[in-house]
Amino acid sequence: MDVLATNRLAAALCEGLDHKDNLLRLCFLDPQAHTFFPEWEDAAATKVAQLRAVAGTDPEDPFLPLLVDELSDQSADFVRMWARHDILPRCMERKRFHHPLVGELTFSYETFTVNSAPGQQLVVCQAEPGSPSEAALALLARLQSAVTPP
Repeated sequence: MDVLATNRLAAALCEGLDHKDNLLRLCFLDPQAHTFFPEWEDAAATKVAQLRAVAGTDPEDPFLPLLVDELSDQSADFVRMWARHDILPRCMERKRFHHPLVGELTFSYETFTVNSAPGQQLVVCQAEPGSPSEAALALLARLQSAVTPP
């Protein structure tokens, strides 16, 4: 769940959050995570179940035990969810976020496997056309472009 690259709008969505380089660290170690993810319990449980699914595909991954130990040492919630042994592959899903400047956003996510880079995935999200989330995302884009020139 390492984030290798983002576009400018995704970076603006996560501006001010800690641990933007890893979605699990963001979810479990960032003090703002419960606000950023309005449905935090579901978002966190999904991420843990997705980690379990990935762990099963590469049991020799040297970084997985380090990440699990780090999260276990710092988050009782992670320990609780990891102990459930839920498994859920990444797929199409809907996620809600709360941004401090533009409010609630709901996105549809789709995950694509990058065949030339085993283990990497491209995650694409979009707001429903004509929705309040699309308007909030457009506002975020305008705010971001006013702060950061192209």
